[in-house]
Amino acid sequence: MQLEAHGPDTWVGLSPPYDWGRVYGGQVVAQALRAALHSVDEGFHPHSLHAYFIRGGDVTEPIRYEVDRLRNGRSFCTRAVVARQSGGAILHLSCSFQRFEEEADVQTARMPIAPAPEDMRGQRDSWPWIMERRSMGTYPGSGKSMGWVTLTDPLDNDPHLHVCGLAFTSDTIQFPAARSLHPLFTGDENNHEQFIGASLDHSMWFHRPLRADEWHLYEWECRGLTGARGITIGNLFAQDGSHIASIAQELLQRERKPKT
Repeated sequence: MQLEAHGPDTWVGLSPPYDWGRVYGGQVVAQALRAALHSVDEGFHPHSLHAYFIRGGDVTEPIRYEVDRLRNGRSFCTRAVVARQSGGAILHLSCSFQRFEEEADVQTARMPIAPAPEDMRGQRDSWPWIMERRSMGTYPGSGKSMGWVTLTDPLDNDPHLHVCGLAFTSDTIQFPAARSLHPLFTGDENNHEQFIGASLDHSMWFHRPLRADEWHLYEWECRGLTGARGITIGNLFAQDGSHIASIAQELLQRERKPKT
């Protein structure tokens, strides 16, 4: 989340060398949100963001985040952020911030039944650093996926850093929900190699205080596939059952066809 200032309302961030060769989408969302937070007054906290992934990012290049101060109000303020590399824009993000208001707090979303993350050490995914995932299996036609996610290193008590950390973890777990609806999905652990996927756009709403260095349960449902796109809706829960955030993401899913 560490960004370096490069002129008025402009910050630059770096990327680790991910195994798949492109910048992880959750990282760009998190860094863009962090850049926007640098431009807001103390007392404002993120309550929503909406992002478009424009093109894949190059892990060997720094990423430049340009912030546009769209509105400064007494209760809300709005920012737009464009993330750029030498090939052009890679992400456009809009985000809104609100001052805390002492009003009614009602939760209707209920945490699904799931094994505790400590009981799922055998389901650990291949994220060797930064983030750990423990996913539950899905089956053909279910349109659902679920798993626990956390950042591996402890963070300080800055609430903005934890919101950005949650944004970092949010571009995950949803692809199996969409994949399970595809007619070619068999449930075999190697079956996912038949598909090519990418995140297209991403929205988050933050409901309650959180710590990104603690486990959160992601519950995803895919509402259907059309035009090589799938729309997924997700809920995030803390271990105590608190509904922390809601997510919607449209993703690209193509069948991997042999070259002729």
